[in-house]
Amino acid sequence: MSGGILVINGPNLNLLGQREPSLYGTRSLAEINQELESMAATAGVRIDFFQSNHEGELVDRIQQAREDYELIIINAGALSHYSIALHDALRTVNIPVIEVHLSNIYAREEFRHYSLISPIAQGGIFGFGALSYRLAFLAACEFIKEVRSKTGVRS
Repeated sequence: MSGGILVINGPNLNLLGQREPSLYGTRSLAEINQELESMAATAGVRIDFFQSNHEGELVDRIQQAREDYELIIINAGALSHYSIALHDALRTVNIPVIEVHLSNIYAREEFRHYSLISPIAQGGIFGFGALSYRLAFLAACEFIKEVRSKTGVRS
């Protein structure tokens, strides 16, 4: 395993900052990624990013991550609520997952109250806007540190 964190973003997240800013905030995905990249450099952690509006491309990228990453942070957007394919891909690669949502999915439409990713994730962070990603990154670093200490793997 090469190590590091893969951040995956699903449909419509490429429009952050433009799409419903009252709900999702004014920061673009590029700005969020840039901040995470800076945090990763400070922490000495490798981080890579992938965004697609297409379910199959997301599945392909998850499958490719199998030997390259220690953890996946994923905001699958609306696919969180109905994509059995993403659920199955994340289970198959056997990489720990942290689920992220910018908005509080439990304070929104009822169909958003259930996620197919949550049952297989280490945990989830939602409702804090762009801060959700930073919190997920910090949690990922702590999780990786804990796993490495238990397995004797050095960074």
